Amino acid sequence: MLKIRLTQTGATNRKTYRVIAIEEGKRRDGKALENLGYFNPLVTPPQIVIDRERIAYWQSKGAQVTPAVSRLLKG
Repeated sequence: MLKIRLTQTGATNRKTYRVIAIEEGKRRDGKALENLGYFNPLVTPPQIVIDRERIAYWQSKGAQVTPAVSRLLKG
């Protein structure tokens, strides 16, 4: 099963996140099928860039969106 979830990037105490499409059983920082955007909570206001068209494509292929990503999509 495919998941659309966050993966961590950045240095210690300077975390940023990428929104990725990945197989469910893979590790958090494993090889992603596609990068769909990013989230930077360290700036004010938090920077969110997400390709909603590609998320809709992956959802049509059966991908499930995690709760964290769904909160980003609503905001």
